[in-house]
Amino acid sequence: MIPDQYLIECPMDPDEEQKYQNNPANTTVYTEAPQKLDARDPRGINKHLKVDFSDVLAEPESFHSFDKVWTWSDILFESSKLWCYRIISLLFAVPVSLISGILFALLGCLHIWCAMPCIQLCNICMPPVRTLWASLLDMFVAPLCASLGRCLSSIYLNVVKQRV
Repeated sequence: MIPDQYLIECPMDPDEEQKYQNNPANTTVYTEAPQKLDARDPRGINKHLKVDFSDVLAEPESFHSFDKVWTWSDILFESSKLWCYRIISLLFAVPVSLISGILFALLGCLHIWCAMPCIQLCNICMPPVRTLWASLLDMFVAPLCASLGRCLSSIYLNVVKQRV
């Protein structure tokens, strides 16, 4: 739902239109809906943490507590979940954010300044190494495999199943 501050009144009466145009409060024109200012999970990576009272506690038709007990249980569950989260996040959010920022900065720096130069160095050095490796295989392994193949090509196996 778009808040009232972003809605523009458009009168249909021509006399009212002149008043509308002269009114300085309506001079702002919005071309698109504003972004939600409190979007703390815009990509939805924590959708699985949306837990409500009915997801945790439920009474079947055959068992019902008093209505007030059920209502107060719901209120206490939601309130305790909210306030415990706020207190725990107050204690841990800043240190974990600081450690996460340092860790990601370190990983980014290592990737940019260490890993990528090594990978590019390997990409540059690989063609001569590949040529040398292919030459070594052609000189030593290929003749050995060819000789073994010629020697073992005259061996035939007949497998017969004997009935007992």
